[in-house]
Amino acid sequence: MPRLAGLSRAVPDPDAASGVPVWSVGDVGTHLAAVYLAYTSLVPPDGTTERDGVPPSGEGTFAERITAMNARSVTLFDRAERAKTADFVAERGETFLRATEGLPPDTPVSAPWYGEVPFTLATVTGLMLSETLVHGLDVARGARLPWPIGQDEARLVLGQSMPTMMTAALDPVEARGVSIAFDLAIKGGPRLAVVFGDGTVTVTRDAPPRAYDCRIVADPVTFLLVSFRRTPIWKAVASGRMRAGGRRPWLATRLGRLVAAP
Repeated sequence: MPRLAGLSRAVPDPDAASGVPVWSVGDVGTHLAAVYLAYTSLVPPDGTTERDGVPPSGEGTFAERITAMNARSVTLFDRAERAKTADFVAERGETFLRATEGLPPDTPVSAPWYGEVPFTLATVTGLMLSETLVHGLDVARGARLPWPIGQDEARLVLGQSMPTMMTAALDPVEARGVSIAFDLAIKGGPRLAVVFGDGTVTVTRDAPPRAYDCRIVADPVTFLLVSFRRTPIWKAVASGRMRAGGRRPWLATRLGRLVAAP
């Protein structure tokens, strides 16, 4: 969090194009401030909800809800407030850490805009880290500043938030009639069994042995960036940082279509 605040303060031109095609660097920074506002509002003792502009619920598909949330997020702060988003992120990050200190990782947390899938404190913490890492990269790319992502940081995101988010982001139309079992092995961990069955998905960490249709082995940072569409899958495969095997390796490209990404 301090690293993100430092990156934001170092941006020379907030109106420059970012790593997100429709957003400027300043838009990404504003979105991150809204993200920190939203996640901090989910845990005691803060209790912030509206301004606060963060809707308590939403309608539509997962992709529609998140797209609407993202569009709203960049409107929550006016131009004068945008100049202070680095301080806001730093303050909200500290608030989140204070509010969650000592709480068990499996503490239930309600995040209604993600749908009915149960969330825990571990999931929300992983999501905050993923937003920080990925959107930090978007800012850095636009500002032409360094933003290294550590392997352990990526593993933490993939282990804590990926199982829940894959379930929440399932595309029920794409998954209808599909029966595929993926063995997703991230180098150094985690290892996830991702099993689709006629419109549903179960994601299990360190699952017992079973037969899989496709095994995907990936570098943690690479898989994180492929998952968030920041690195094309062909580039990850060509570089050797991601590969598919098993009985039906060609199914690897289906995974990204079965799980929605706005």
